[in-house]
Amino acid sequence: MEKINSQEHLVIIGNGIAGVTLAQRVRQGSDCRITMVSAESRLHFSRTALMYVYMGHMRLQDIVPYADWYWQEQKIELVHDFVERVDISQKKLMLRQGDPLHYDKLVLATGSSATYYNWPGQTLQGVQGLVSLQDLELMETNTAGIAQAVIVGGGLIGVEMAEMLRSRGIAVTMLIRDKLYWHNVLPQQEAQLVTDHIQHHGIELLLQEELQEILGDTSGKVRAIRTRNGKELPCQFVGITTGVKPTVEFLKDAGIDIDRGILVNEFFETSQPEVYALSDCAQFRNPAPGQPTMEQLWYTGRLHAEALAFTLLGDRKPYQRGPWFNSAKFFDIEYQTYGTVPAHFTEQHESLYWQNEEATKAIRLLYEKVTARLLGINLLGIRYRHDLCHHWLGQGYTLHEVMQELPAVNFDPEFFQRYEEALLRQYYTRFPDQQPPVKHTNWWELRKRFGLFSDSASC
Repeated sequence: MEKINSQEHLVIIGNGIAGVTLAQRVRQGSDCRITMVSAESRLHFSRTALMYVYMGHMRLQDIVPYADWYWQEQKIELVHDFVERVDISQKKLMLRQGDPLHYDKLVLATGSSATYYNWPGQTLQGVQGLVSLQDLELMETNTAGIAQAVIVGGGLIGVEMAEMLRSRGIAVTMLIRDKLYWHNVLPQQEAQLVTDHIQHHGIELLLQEELQEILGDTSGKVRAIRTRNGKELPCQFVGITTGVKPTVEFLKDAGIDIDRGILVNEFFETSQPEVYALSDCAQFRNPAPGQPTMEQLWYTGRLHAEALAFTLLGDRKPYQRGPWFNSAKFFDIEYQTYGTVPAHFTEQHESLYWQNEEATKAIRLLYEKVTARLLGINLLGIRYRHDLCHHWLGQGYTLHEVMQELPAVNFDPEFFQRYEEALLRQYYTRFPDQQPPVKHTNWWELRKRFGLFSDSASC
């Protein structure tokens, strides 16, 4: 593929973090024409902050990082319209309201929507997911004046929705298919900690329970749900948080190869020339061993865009994500994970695990039993420095090397209590032949030794 030139028109469908990052990076290296098309909103907004608008912590205008003048200054055109169809042969988009839009290079960053599983009653008023701005607006309407809600599914969107509803005094019940919340992702101890914490915040968890059907009243609104085990729960709102699916329906006749998502190679190229896809809607044809076919996270959306921008600007490089990272929040417990920490370990795995007596903070370091190579890190209620964790995993550090640098990694604000000493005690008990690199417990001196006189922003 040749570098995009100044006479070409780059059209991006989608103005989420992937679409916006791509437009910004390409503009830094090219004066080509750039247009972003979005049916959801005219201006880009912070999707991760939608919950705070509902909870009253922020206004909608507070989560819009770039004003009109910014896009005008950057010479990035914004089109607020719905793409009905993509005509590959003519290189044009058929819009619902506006005239057809021609492109030279097309990028599909169309995101995703809530996944439904054909439950009876799922089209009743009061049943919805939470992905888009329109979902937030619908949730405002659907939850006005209600008393009871049921959330189906135990993912990260589910716990966000639960916190949103509880902030308005609405009773919440969550249907969780596993024996603990997020037990298919978190190891037993972390899953138990998070499950207990969610229940502590007044959420009723029905564990090992699934939705059978949604029941409506005579006006077509939700009145209750029935579970697989025959329980009937009164409610006026049902939140669907059983995962998301790529938004690709409008491409069914475009001639682009699609499986669950739009199939792409390591350069985000689709089966059609000059057409690319990235972020939630993209599916890798040949992912690296052990890597997912789809990466539907905020930070991977940004990384996809940065990688594709290099290719469009003539510096063609295959996408390499590096060590896995994710972060979330379970009410007031922050969660970070780095590398690989599966829900269930094999006999080749060992880990150091510590949690406090209040079960509000936890640290796990997973490593190979034979080589002691660090595989992954789980953190609950504690923040570590992203760059240092990434360095440990990227450079293949052993557990022993990590423990020597452990005092430098904590990113919690100054005067927060530190817990690494407890983990180190556990480490030296397990490995008595490993001598402490610094034979005292003055953590300020250890931070000074590692050059950490003040806290700086984490990625």
